[in-house]
Amino acid sequence: MTAPIPTTPDAPAAPAAPTAPAKAPGGKRAKKIVESEGIAHISATFNNVLITITDMKGNALAWGTAGKAGFKGSKKSTPFAATVAAEGAGREAMNLGVRRVHVRVQGPGSGRESAIQALASVGLRVVSIRDVTPIPHNGCRPPKKRRV
Repeated sequence: MTAPIPTTPDAPAAPAAPTAPAKAPGGKRAKKIVESEGIAHISATFNNVLITITDMKGNALAWGTAGKAGFKGSKKSTPFAATVAAEGAGREAMNLGVRRVHVRVQGPGSGRESAIQALASVGLRVVSIRDVTPIPHNGCRPPKKRRV
């Protein structure tokens, strides 16, 4: 017959299971501490500019578009709209701890350079700039040229 195992009140409890990130009021995720380096993906189309700041693994931390910044219609495709959108996304990323960014620019839009300058003016240090615009090796037929 085995002796019963004595239990003491100060015995360590079983480790708690990992929990999901706490949600802040309003459904937003709570602030998380991230490493100081990230990637700024800038997609500049003819009609809009999208800026997404991710960590080095590709998980989105902050984002901004010209439409989110309050611009409508043809004003979304201006360099000023790209500046405002990039400043908003950059400030949000700075609050999460990002200090240095590698910039990846895609697309032919007019807000490419102004978005990069806006990220630098917010206080993010631009480490590198890469153009990742896909170039077809004779793929789809491009749209016809406009005759205005």
